Amino acid sequence: MKTMLETVKGKLIVSCQALENEPLHSAFIMSRMAVAAAEGGATGIRANSVVDIKAIKEQVSLPVIGILKRDYPGSEVFITATMREVDELMAAEPEMVALDATDRPRPDGQPLAEMVAQIRARYPSLLLMADISSVEEAKTAQALGFDCVGTTLYGYTRATKGHSLPEDDCRFLGEVLAAVSVPVIAEGNVETPAIAARCLALGAHAVVVGGAITRPQQITGRFVAAIAGESTNQA
Repeated sequence: MKTMLETVKGKLIVSCQALENEPLHSAFIMSRMAVAAAEGGATGIRANSVVDIKAIKEQVSLPVIGILKRDYPGSEVFITATMREVDELMAAEPEMVALDATDRPRPDGQPLAEMVAQIRARYPSLLLMADISSVEEAKTAQALGFDCVGTTLYGYTRATKGHSLPEDDCRFLGEVLAAVSVPVIAEGNVETPAIAARCLALGAHAVVVGGAITRPQQITGRFVAAIAGESTNQA
């Protein structure tokens, strides 16, 4: 039986997420998004919350990267920030759990190394993905024993604000690939099929695409902005 990392190698993972303030926030809708992604050829799903993951697993047989986003006062870390979130996620039995692996302080003060060791002891068969924002964080994640690293948070931390994965021909992705030997999953602002294909050509193990597929308000916004720009150019 293939592991999740073997299943998704060289392929597309679709992120099916909608937060509470978004129009598609619904476990049912996310499960149907997952069905559509599976029919389109996706080989994995990334999903947020226990209820969404359970609903998705009832509809598709694709492996799931589970996360649980939760805001904590005084902390910028919100993707699977503590053991509380990991324990909750395991009720949905995701094949992999992704967590913020940046160097920012965690809300409960637990060092990342200690958290990883605790997860390994409690859930030894669980695959772990490190959501990172820098090359050094990728190196640290590999040293801590993460099964893979994702470029998920590049451009979403204070230190990387204003940057995005596609800039400079995916330069950041190339730097991460050169720095670690564990699988690197390209994620974050992969807005077109061409960018996804470029990430894989550079050596990414797999690519995660979210908003460009599953967030129609963002897709609509890009069309509106392009039309407005074209109208301005013609004026």
